[in-house]
Formats: sequence, C-alpha cells, structure tokens
Amino acid sequence: NAFLAEGHKLIVDALDNGWDVRQLIVSKNAAQETPVEKLISRCVASGIDILLVSNRILTSLTRRDNPQMVCAVVGRQFGADDDILAHSEGTWVALDRVRDPGNLGTIVRTADALGARGVIFIGDTTDPFATEAVRATMGSIFAVPLYAMSEEAFCALASRFSGKVVGTHLAGSVDFRVPAYEDGPTILLMGNEQAGLTENLVQACDHLVRIPQAGSADSLNLAIATAICLFHARAHALPAESTGEA
Repeated sequence: NAFLAEGHKLIVDALDNGWDVRQLIVSKNAAQETPVEKLISRCVASGIDILLVSNRILTSLTRRDNPQMVCAVVGRQFGADDDILAHSEGTWVALDRVRDPGNLGTIVRTADALGARGVIFIGDTTDPFATEAVRATMGSIFAVPLYAMSEEAFCALASRFSGKVVGTHLAGSVDFRVPAYEDGPTILLMGNEQAGLTENLVQACDHLVRIPQAGSADSLNLAIATAICLFHARAHALPAESTGEA
C-alpha cells in the first residue's frame, strides 16, 4: 500500500501536502549536497527513516540508467466518495478504465494546473501510483485529491450529484463548449482509450458532448482531449492573465 516517488521536487511536494512519507532513499554521492542535506534534515525531524544507498541500488529501484539522487516510499491515499457530494461548485475529472499510465499522469497534472477539485478513477483503471504515472504527474499527484470506485458506485454517486455529469462520446450531439460549466458543480467524464464509455456510464450522463474535428483522424489522445474539455470547463475560473510556464 505504498509507492515510489522520485526526485527532490516530488518528495518536497509530498511533505508539503501532508502525505505519508515512510522512507527517504538517498544516493551516498548526493547526501552532502545542500538541497539534499536540507531534505534529509527535514525528514529526520519528522521521524522518517533515511536509507543511504549506492547509485547501483538506485538504478535497480527506479529502473533508470540515470536515476534521481533521492526517492521516497510514500503511502497511497484516496479521498472518500462523499467528499465529492459535499461541494456546491467546482469540476472533477472522471476516467473510465484508463489503460495508459502516461495518459493518467498527464491528466492529473492538467487537473492540477486548471484547478480541478479531483480526479475519479472508475473501474479497472491502471494504477495511478505506478512509477510511470507518478512521473507523468510531475508532483501534481500530491496536490490533487484522487478517488477510486467501481462503475456501479460511480453511477450511484452521479444520481446523487447536485450538478451535471458531462461525458465525451463519439455519438455526442452537443459541442463540448455548449454546456454551462459555470452553473454549479460538474463531473467531466472521459472514456477508455479504445472503447469509450460503457453504456451504464453513458446513461449516467446529463450531457454527451464531442470535440469537433476537421481532419481525417477519428479520435484524439485521451490526455489531449481531457485537457481541451477541462480548459473550457474551467475557463470561467481561470485568471485573465496566466503567469504559468509551459
């Protein structure tokens, strides 16, 4: 019930957001470097176990030829379903059976950047705490609440949800820009990369929308499609001038 977070930034993000950092693993060659030394001191003060290892062991742990000089064992963390029902505004992203950990991690990062309230994983989704997924979040996994539930549990939640559930679907008759996302809370529901949404999830939606396309491609990458829809859904809440970096 734990996972590996790699790199100084991710570990600091985990600590800053109150996650359960259980062990800090540090390269012996980097232990005296100022940022790493400060991180070690912080972890020692919090009672976190410190393990000094060789680069060969870090390479084995991370499965990278050029591993980060620090990594940490962190406890997994999911939010309670009722937290979603407690809010009268905001946007959640729900993902149906996502297969690609890179897509999943990129979506969590995008959700963080656009101020989504959380990401919901439905059914047999790839592990959000898998190494590749965590890497793709660039630390956002520690800032965005994560929820996991079965398809049946999501449909039950959707029936009690005070806002709208907007699902993307190839048969959607409404442009994704049409729903009034600013009018109350919204769950943006995205389908599996190959099969899209199940019929039960389609029935749970208040709106089925599509992204219009002009070229010959029959679909978009899931992470790209989610970013396009979520940016529009959150446009009313974003600052007029962004200072973020690409």
